[in-house]
Amino acid sequence: MADPKTATSPLPPLLLLLSVTTGLVDAVSVLGLGKVFTANMTGNIVFLGFAAAGTPGFTIAPYIVALASFLVGALVAGKVGSHLAGQPLRRWLVLAALTEAVLFGLAAGVAAWAGAMGILPETCVFAIIALTAIAMGFRNATIRQLKVPDLTTTVLTLTLTGIAADSHLAGGRNPNIGRRLAAVVAILFGAFLGAILVNRYGLAIPLVVAGLTVLVGTLACVRHPVAAEPLRP
Repeated sequence: MADPKTATSPLPPLLLLLSVTTGLVDAVSVLGLGKVFTANMTGNIVFLGFAAAGTPGFTIAPYIVALASFLVGALVAGKVGSHLAGQPLRRWLVLAALTEAVLFGLAAGVAAWAGAMGILPETCVFAIIALTAIAMGFRNATIRQLKVPDLTTTVLTLTLTGIAADSHLAGGRNPNIGRRLAAVVAILFGAFLGAILVNRYGLAIPLVVAGLTVLVGTLACVRHPVAAEPLRP
């Protein structure tokens, strides 16, 4: 497969677009479902510790559901990735995008139904957490397979570390500085947009926007010749 790190690859722009959807999904989960993340699991591990200590405002069940669902999504994606090794990259990308879009669509349907009822039952909360966490687990396993530096689409800790540690002030050469800064801005913008949509329109709309963004962006990406080349195991 052609090196996805090259400037001609469509993968970096696609991953930046997917980073925007991370902000959308976490806006839904954090603002609409309580203090729980479905895109970034580090926060859930910390919150689970708070809940286990009996801290007011934190309960164990949502974090267990999010973590377990995320692992299921990653497990399935790993199996699929192994099966598709050696086949054109576009098959993997399109399948991953369809999976995310369908799961986000189902979550949006649950949210819309609950919104029409005027309540958000606990079962609906858990369903939305599970569906979005499975999608993001599948996403993370996909991105891990692509191995594009500084574009994980879901976490920024190492990206921010690289911005500072590799800077001229630290004696470095600022490698990939544009990509790193773009990743930060993408997730920040997604969270900003997601917060506006959640606060004004509820949970369904940002989930639909996330699903459509993933699908349309991926379909545009796979038109590039790079996507016709084999996926490396």
